[in-house]
Amino acid sequence: MKADAPALLAGEAGAWAALLDGLPEAAWMVDLEALRVVAANAAAASLFGRTAESLVGEAATQLAGSPEDLAYWADAAAGERGQLQSDTVVATADGRALHVSRSIRPIAWAGTTAAATPLHALVVLFDRSAERRAENERELLLGELQSTLEATADGILVTDLAGRVRAFNRRFAEIWAMPLALLQERDDAGVLAWMVRSVVDAKSYESRLHALRDAAMVTASDRIELHSGQVLDRVTRPLFLGGSPQGRVYSFRDLSERIAAQERIDVLSRSDALTGLANRARLAERVSEAAAAVRRAGGGFALLVVDLDRFRRINDSLGQDTGDRVLLDVAQRIQGCLRQEDTLARLGGDQFALLLGRADAPAAEATARRVLQVVAQPFDNDGVPFTLTCSIGIALAPSHGSTLNDLARHADTAMRAVKADGRANFRLHQLRTEVDRRQHIRLDHAMRQALVSNRFRLHYQPQVSLADGRIVGAEALLRWRDPEHGDMSPVQFIPVAEDSGFIVALGDWVLTQAVRQAALWHQRGHAVPVSINVSALQFRQSSFADRVGSVLAVSGLPAQLLELELTESILVHDADEALQRLHALAALGVRLSIDDFGTGYSSLAYLKRFPIGKLKIDRSFVAGLPADGSDAGIVCAIVQMARALGMTVIAEGVETEAQRQFLHDAGCDEFQGWLFAPALDSLSFEQRLVTAAAGAGPGGVAAPPRIRLIRG
Repeated sequence: MKADAPALLAGEAGAWAALLDGLPEAAWMVDLEALRVVAANAAAASLFGRTAESLVGEAATQLAGSPEDLAYWADAAAGERGQLQSDTVVATADGRALHVSRSIRPIAWAGTTAAATPLHALVVLFDRSAERRAENERELLLGELQSTLEATADGILVTDLAGRVRAFNRRFAEIWAMPLALLQERDDAGVLAWMVRSVVDAKSYESRLHALRDAAMVTASDRIELHSGQVLDRVTRPLFLGGSPQGRVYSFRDLSERIAAQERIDVLSRSDALTGLANRARLAERVSEAAAAVRRAGGGFALLVVDLDRFRRINDSLGQDTGDRVLLDVAQRIQGCLRQEDTLARLGGDQFALLLGRADAPAAEATARRVLQVVAQPFDNDGVPFTLTCSIGIALAPSHGSTLNDLARHADTAMRAVKADGRANFRLHQLRTEVDRRQHIRLDHAMRQALVSNRFRLHYQPQVSLADGRIVGAEALLRWRDPEHGDMSPVQFIPVAEDSGFIVALGDWVLTQAVRQAALWHQRGHAVPVSINVSALQFRQSSFADRVGSVLAVSGLPAQLLELELTESILVHDADEALQRLHALAALGVRLSIDDFGTGYSSLAYLKRFPIGKLKIDRSFVAGLPADGSDAGIVCAIVQMARALGMTVIAEGVETEAQRQFLHDAGCDEFQGWLFAPALDSLSFEQRLVTAAAGAGPGGVAAPPRIRLIRG
């Protein structure tokens, strides 16, 4: 039984088990409060290819998940405890679709009163496969009979072997728009001439008639197109009398409506009913076409899965009609981000897919950024604005697959990783082998052991004023030396820690150690602000602000000497909740900054609302300075924006004097990087502080240090 499965009283559970085991059909009992399975019989276990025990604890929607089932369980969650009896389809363990009659009936425990609200529901599946096969066979026989009878309902023309009219019905005249008088007068030449004039390809029509007259025993079927736009199906059979052919029977069926209806069905079967976008079937066709083009000419394409964040709140709070309008608006916004050759599809619910032809990773990521931006633009509901975000997963063909199933699966995995990491971002799928997964497990275990064994340590990289060269802060950076593998890069273990959730415990350790070290420096006369990185998962802990306050109180460190570096995704994810938490932290007096600014997505509206004091320019924009015009423009724009918002700007990854000089000239306030110093252990960093203090000029201001490039 799963850990979160609803618990039953022992006697009650036994009674349910006895009841279910007595049923020959697949059956299970659902707790109507938790909407989870609390008991299942052997027939249900056999149907789903699992043990009865493993079914206990499953969500009710996992075992019977048709739209009708989902609606029923949603009503049950809202307190409506009705019954459901209808036919549906479930997937068997071997992947077959099984036609069943499904019954869901609320059941009250034997000891309750008749008026008590039922707390459980019995779900029973009756296998109708044999019934369905019999129905299909009957339908086939009826179809054959109907095809035969249809000849009398269509337009009928009977001729002798020479082509002279012997009989007809009114439907024949209606289909050909022929005057009845012409038929009634037995004007054979006139009837033939009328029909020849009515068809589009008169020459072929006459040639076919002559061929049929010369082959009295032939049965044939043709399709004829008329000038009126009608398309007719003509079936001709020999007319026998006394065992010898005496003429022909022609039946004409107007296929125009059927063809038009089929065309409409084809359109509907390949498009989404709400938005008119391509559906999954049409998207699969387009993916197949793109894959074929790649096989012929090379190159690649990309599939993006876009899932709206917390869209259910829109339906729940504003209603489904508003939700539908929002989906239509989102579809239009995303469509505006695409080229004519690209395809936008709705996979269902609030999930879309973008097929980008002739696209590599950078192109797909650029499109993802545009989609994030347009989706996050405010919506309006009768004058009440609200904001919506989305999470995007990206898969590339042919490296991640060449079919819709493979690409969608990989893109969906990447999208769910974005959801777990805070939403409102995008991620490119990364292929992981079985070895990678085993390494992930080993690394997670090693990290947990390292924390217990005190193998983690903090180094501190100086943060330097560009105006006068003073050390104005330190960033605490995590380091780990593993006994088996040696020094482990944070690039290796931090993503694993975030994926497993261990980042919360690890982040708390960093917070405690960094604050303790900053407090020691402060006691020794060095009032150096220390900044630490905060993960999205750590920030979302409801007790995070209280924990920061507790650590500060225990250490005695003034709150203004602690700076928390947050990623952009933290701020965009659930902005209202983030704003409350940020204000709680600001009330403590700690400093708040945005790390790696420019690599994610931030709205100026958000920045104005949040109590953020500093922006950190990501090293990817610093690396190309000053030669790269794009990087230079971005850096200058960030500095100017920060100035307008009253924020301080610091650049990381500064390794050359040219980079430092450019940042100084651009108006950047601070920098950190190997040009001044790498991350240092606490003793080495403190020695830097002592040296700086000893070299202070008049008024206690430290003289600017001699900056040199440090390698190694």
